[in-house]
Amino acid sequence: MWQFRDDDLTGVHTRAFVSDHLAQMQAQSPAESVHALDVDALRAPDIRFVTAWRDDQVCGMGAFRRMEDHAAEVKSMRVAEAVRGLGLGRLLLRHLIDRARSEGISVLWLETGSSADFRSARGLYLSEGFVPCDPFGSYREDPESVFFRRDI
Repeated sequence: MWQFRDDDLTGVHTRAFVSDHLAQMQAQSPAESVHALDVDALRAPDIRFVTAWRDDQVCGMGAFRRMEDHAAEVKSMRVAEAVRGLGLGRLLLRHLIDRARSEGISVLWLETGSSADFRSARGLYLSEGFVPCDPFGSYREDPESVFFRRDI
């Protein structure tokens, strides 16, 4: 049903999906608490970016950024509203975990929002073995953010 693709972010559909994601993050959180990356930032060499497709439509995206030799941060997880509730977010997260593990990553970190808008995302991460933790990397305490970690 879903096809996962390593994506170079040059396609018009992918670029529009990333732009929509950024716009929604900016609408849901104060500017200083938006940690979503734009297309150019997602094209960095330390980032693996994946899209999920059904037929010719982008239905989801996710990425991870290598932080250290064996650690990475999950970034830009998003599922299109039209397909939410079908399990794509879980499959996409598992795909990223498997991909990270295959590249020698042994720990994944992530930041997500603390508001009700992010409740389902937090539930997904908890159900997939992520545990709350303190801010990591360059993040600082922020009432708009929640931080998670998972050994893989």
